[in-house]
Amino acid sequence: MARLSILDLAFIPEGSDPGTALRHSLDLAQHAEEWGYHRFWLAEHHNMSGIASAATSVVIGYVAGGTKRIRVGAGGVMLPNHSPLVIAEQFGTLESLFPGRIDLGLGRAPGTDLLTLRALRRDPESAEQFPQDVEELQRYLSAEGRKGKVRAIPGAGTEVPLWILGSSLFGARLAAAMGLPYAFASHFAPAALHHAIDIYRSEFQPSPQLDRPYVAAGVNVVAAETDAEAARLFTSIQQQFARLVRGTPGQLPPPVDDMRPLWSPVEKMQASSMLRCSFVGSRETVHTQFGEFVESTQVDELIVASAIYDHAARLRSYELLSENWNANVPADAAAV
Repeated sequence: MARLSILDLAFIPEGSDPGTALRHSLDLAQHAEEWGYHRFWLAEHHNMSGIASAATSVVIGYVAGGTKRIRVGAGGVMLPNHSPLVIAEQFGTLESLFPGRIDLGLGRAPGTDLLTLRALRRDPESAEQFPQDVEELQRYLSAEGRKGKVRAIPGAGTEVPLWILGSSLFGARLAAAMGLPYAFASHFAPAALHHAIDIYRSEFQPSPQLDRPYVAAGVNVVAAETDAEAARLFTSIQQQFARLVRGTPGQLPPPVDDMRPLWSPVEKMQASSMLRCSFVGSRETVHTQFGEFVESTQVDELIVASAIYDHAARLRSYELLSENWNANVPADAAAV
């Protein structure tokens, strides 16, 4: 049975603000810890009015400081936006403050638009150096990093576990070559999921961090007391993705009774394709869908994103999902 974790994008609902969104993220993490979720990830996005986690390492420190056991980390940091040394220092600091609880997932995409990328003072070609930057970051965090002329302090020797994130075959091959765990972004880009997993597993090379392949998949989940209630809550995500398709992203909208007036047939087709790895319904419905997904992919972990407008409904969704699921996770799954 795959373990359960959370990807929280710190969504800002319409009518709310970043401070409230971040306090809700901490509240969710505290509840998730009680419900047995394994890790709680936040992601780097810039210039997005509906996402409050741009300063990802700061938010990770806030969430880790308000929890006790759950792993907290980045899902992920967009490494081309940063100097590897700075990220090593940031996550070395987090690991020093919260030992044994910090993850560092790394993405190659900028997580923003070209204009904002320039405002970050980064070269658009920086992504081409992603494998080299991952290796440099890994050196800074390793025991060998203590011996270099340039050291990450804090950071050197902390061995913060790295993950490679991706939605294409590139990340799968890099994660396999470096012997790192791999998380696939099927919650918004599911097309290459099975192919990427196959490549990762077939090409995996053991490393000091990981002796066998370990795959996580991002999925969207909206669980409620009934299938009908969950379907209505899911319309917030559907509206959000329809807006992404038409190039007008914004804050998370409230649910509606009827989506038909809110997207064109083309927008519905494109948004629904992006949301193919979404599980919506009652606890029984979602658990059945989850079981089928795990059976078809054999993933080790499900990283759940739930963009639900009402915070209480979002908490209930994660609670329903966790019920009777984590009890079936094997004890040796805690190795990653």
